[in-house]
Amino acid sequence: MTSRLSNKIALVTGGTSGIGLATAKRFVAEGAHVFITGRRQDALDAAVKEIGRHVTGVRSDVSNLSDLDRLYATIRQEKGRLDVLFANAGGGQVAPLGEITEAHFDSIFATNVRGLVFTVQKALPLMPKGATIVLNASTTSIKGTPGFSIYSASKAAVRNLARSWVLDLKQAGIRVNVLSPGVVPTPAYDLLGLKGEQLAAFIDMQAQTIPLGRVGATDEIASAAAFLASDDSSFVNGVELFADGGMTQV
Repeated sequence: MTSRLSNKIALVTGGTSGIGLATAKRFVAEGAHVFITGRRQDALDAAVKEIGRHVTGVRSDVSNLSDLDRLYATIRQEKGRLDVLFANAGGGQVAPLGEITEAHFDSIFATNVRGLVFTVQKALPLMPKGATIVLNASTTSIKGTPGFSIYSASKAAVRNLARSWVLDLKQAGIRVNVLSPGVVPTPAYDLLGLKGEQLAAFIDMQAQTIPLGRVGATDEIASAAAFLASDDSSFVNGVELFADGGMTQV
């Protein structure tokens, strides 16, 4: 393992499971001290224990601005700066057109867009020149998916925010990139309402659309996040990096 993030201070929102947890582990392995957030204290404590070292857990809901203020006050007090932000917290549920409710719309946009906006904005006072921001989006930012129109729209918004933010942060010298995973089974797939054989059949069906012939793993997405977070990508700014086995390229 390299040490591309040696002595860096990083934040991974939604870091208690799936891609967030895998990325927090990778950042620590690369030399960073990582703050992770989660909404449930028990899951947060379990993730901190699993990561094991150079990690601080802060219970926080990104859609709650007071929680964000408390999060960044903690980072300021303990480390004084933030070099890497992986804005990963987000989620979505299935709701085809005709069944979309106001609550469905509001819950997804509150976390995936509003929460992400203020996660980034409130981090800026802690971020020095040369810091980097990675926004977690999805292949749904450019592809249609039945029943996922609101989730997809929220991830398209994330992509477009990055396009403007690279200009807003030009003078600050902070890079912003988007990481868009493809089909990567995580505990979040439980929200699809599929279990056991149904979930396995769904994953197999998705794998047939991927040129590599398989779905991805959380560690593979974490590797891509570490690249964007490190100086290996020092001249990469404003891109959407698809980690999807080629799914969006055909």
